[in-house]
Amino acid sequence: MMLKVAALLCGLVAVATAAFHPLSDAHIDHINSVQSTWKAGRNFAPDVSMKYIKKLLGVHPNNANMRLPEADEEHYRFLEKAAPAIPETFDARTQWPECKTIGEVRDQGSCGSCWAFGAVEVMSDRTCIASKGKKNIHYSAEDLVACCHICGDGCDGGYPNMAFRYWVQWGIVSGGNYAEKQGCLDYSIEPCEHHVNGTRNSCSGEDGSTPSCKQRCQSGYRTPYKKDRHYGKKAYSIKNNVEAIQREIMTNGPVEVAISVYSDFPSYKSGVYQYVSGEYLGGHAIRLLGWGTENGTPYWLLANSWNEDWGDKGFFKMIRGKDDCGIESEVVAGLPRL
Repeated sequence: MMLKVAALLCGLVAVATAAFHPLSDAHIDHINSVQSTWKAGRNFAPDVSMKYIKKLLGVHPNNANMRLPEADEEHYRFLEKAAPAIPETFDARTQWPECKTIGEVRDQGSCGSCWAFGAVEVMSDRTCIASKGKKNIHYSAEDLVACCHICGDGCDGGYPNMAFRYWVQWGIVSGGNYAEKQGCLDYSIEPCEHHVNGTRNSCSGEDGSTPSCKQRCQSGYRTPYKKDRHYGKKAYSIKNNVEAIQREIMTNGPVEVAISVYSDFPSYKSGVYQYVSGEYLGGHAIRLLGWGTENGTPYWLLANSWNEDWGDKGFFKMIRGKDDCGIESEVVAGLPRL
């Protein structure tokens, strides 16, 4: 429901572009002609199916109904004490350079698993941060996508909030990206070239199926699956308040957010994104890791999971303080059990 409301609010500032195909040069030119905070360009070939792009947007429309309890007032008082002064610019990558996962851009492949990728990225970052760099766990997206049955429908979409609840209750094993042999369970869906040019194989189509839940580690990894599980201590939502979100990131690390995506978003190249025009495509989950101001426009800094060939080397900026497309309404996070 929250994503639908955000979609309606975002749509109030829409510019009618019904005559333009979302991936056409005409639409890209239109986006660049009617605003100046961000630049659009070609990330996807013009003949890519919109059904395929919608498949990548894997947050279920009723995600807000699964919202975790909000952090209590004691938590917010702690954040205010821990981070009383909020800087103009903050980037978790430079704040915690010992935590290499913060700078990583993963690839969900032809699977609507953004909800899981945003979650395991945040869990990996926060485990390293909380341990002061002593525990660098690369949480397995495969384990979460395949085995979390309370999280939704795997490659057909899910709930970021439930991913964090699953982390607390059942734990998630370690695992790298496709064929990395890093940890218990690597991602089994091959990275693919969503975009125009690149070194990866072309994405095969819209029907990326959910991997089976194997509950055993890959060959060569010595720790048994059950003993490799790493757990969260608590999971919670953050209220729709810019300063509360900033203090949460400054104190504990990146958070996962869900946004409503419109057909201008896939063409983002640089600058501070804000909705310009196009139809609503679906809900998408990403990792929020910082903020700043560019040419007078306040922004959030985020990491997508469509590999480094999309956007600004896999990252993007989005306008801050206006809850554009619901970015400040659905923020979820958790703390690791060390």
